[in-house]
Parts: sequence; structure tokens; C-alpha cells
Amino acid sequence: MKILLFGKGGQVGWELQRSLAPLGEVVALDFDSKEHCGDLTDLEGIAQTIRDIAPDVIVNAAAHTAVDKAESEPELARTINALAPGVIAQEAQRSNAWLIHYSTDYVFDGSGEEPWLETDPIGPLSVYGSTKLEGEQFIGQSGCKYIIFRTSWVYAARGGNFAKTMLRLAQERDKLNVIDDQIGAPTGADLLADVTAHAIRTAQQTPEVAGLYHLVAGGETSWHGYASFVLDYARKAGIELKVPPEATQAVLTSAFPTAARRPHNSRMSTKKLQQVFDLTLPDWRFGVARMLAEILDK
Repeated sequence: MKILLFGKGGQVGWELQRSLAPLGEVVALDFDSKEHCGDLTDLEGIAQTIRDIAPDVIVNAAAHTAVDKAESEPELARTINALAPGVIAQEAQRSNAWLIHYSTDYVFDGSGEEPWLETDPIGPLSVYGSTKLEGEQFIGQSGCKYIIFRTSWVYAARGGNFAKTMLRLAQERDKLNVIDDQIGAPTGADLLADVTAHAIRTAQQTPEVAGLYHLVAGGETSWHGYASFVLDYARKAGIELKVPPEATQAVLTSAFPTAARRPHNSRMSTKKLQQVFDLTLPDWRFGVARMLAEILDK
């Protein structure tokens, strides 16, 4: 099996290089790759790359994920998040390749308190959410064999993340204010990558699994709950923090105005994924604890 991976330098792309390697030959590209075009702003170049490599599976882990910045550069966000996936899907359909693509909870309006189902009405609040939704729609309209995973609150030990920011601030400040009215599940890039590899193996044998799935870790928390878990873990690991436990304050989203609106409800039901692929998704604390063990051990 030949697999073409776009976005190898991102958090998910980095983990995919590991998880996909046992499946076959992996051609991993990024925006600055030289031999083949991996720059999703170059639509003709992307199409030619797919034709040249002729993969059995295409995994698109590249995206414009700067949520606030997307508000001021909507055309760039649309090219990367919508038009490029559309081109990739067209080429996948032409060559009968599978396409694995990642989307987001930002396609919903964040209302209510129930976990979102794949069939629920969409209503993005931001340019980022709108362009990711359009990308989903282009893929669906292409006629290609695809699996789209919607996920949220992605982190990895590699690169910057929320946990590292909280640890740094907790060593510098006497008090922290953290948002408590956005609810979701921190989801590790490693979990996304491992489920992707499992899904590809399944799809090769059972093509009818094609479709849209929600993929997040188990359980739920707020950003404040996430931060509290991280700081408690660090204290137990002997990390000296300036901020005391009682000084991590819960605040509303309105305390931190941003260019893009964030959904308050990022809960997503993974029942469909777990049933179709015979999986059990671990609680979010499991993955975050593993990530903390890795970064605090350095």
C-alpha cells in the first residue's frame, strides 16, 4: 500500500508518520517539501503530486488552524481548508484512492449541552469553522471513498500546547484566570493517528465504513478543568509552581475577547465511530497524563 500524507510537520501529521509506517510506503509532505508539492495553496501542484505518486490512500492532515487569524485572511483559510481538500478529493475519486481528512467541532454553533451527533445541524460561528465545513462538503460531493474525522481540542507533546502554556504561566504568576464555560474533550494527536491507521486497515477490507465520524477522547471537561488537572499533575510530580491551587480562577469566555467566536459546547458523541470500528476511546485524562509525563521528564 502506498500512502500520501499532507501536513507531516503538524502535531497530527507528526504522529501519523509513526502510525502509518507499518501499513506500507508513506510519502510524507509539508508546505515546504521540495521533490513534490505539499503546499495546499498551490492547487495545481497538489493535483499533480497526487497524479505523480498515485497513492492508494491520501491522508490530509494539513489545515489553516489559526482560528483568530482566519478572520482577517478568509481567502487563504478557504483555499487551504476548503478548496484544497476539494481538489484532493477529486483526484482521489479519479484514481480510486481513499481519502482520510480531519475536520472540527467548529462546524457547529456550540449551543446546548448534549454531545453533537454526525447528523446534527451545522452552524459555524467563524471563518475557520465555515471553511472546514465547506471542505467537508466538497469531499462529500466528489464521489471519492472518504473518511472524515471531526475532532476538537487537539494537543501533542511536540510543539506548543495548552498544557505547556498553563505550566509556564503557573511558574510566573500568582493567579491564573481560565475559561470555564467551554466544554469539550482534550484529544491527543497520537490517538487521532492510531485510530486513523486502524480505520485505514478496516476500510481496505470493508469499504462500506466510508463516511463522517466524530473522534475525540472520552469524557469531558472545561478549559479550567483541563488546566487544574495539568497543574495538579505537575505538583504531584514535584514541579515547583508559583500559583497556589486555589488561585486558578474560573472565568467566562467574555473575559478573553477574541476575533473569532468559540463554541461553548464542543462535546461530540463518538458512538458511531466506536460501533463501526469496534473501538473504545480512552478518557481524556489518560492521554493528557501520558503527554505530561513525557514533557515533564525532559
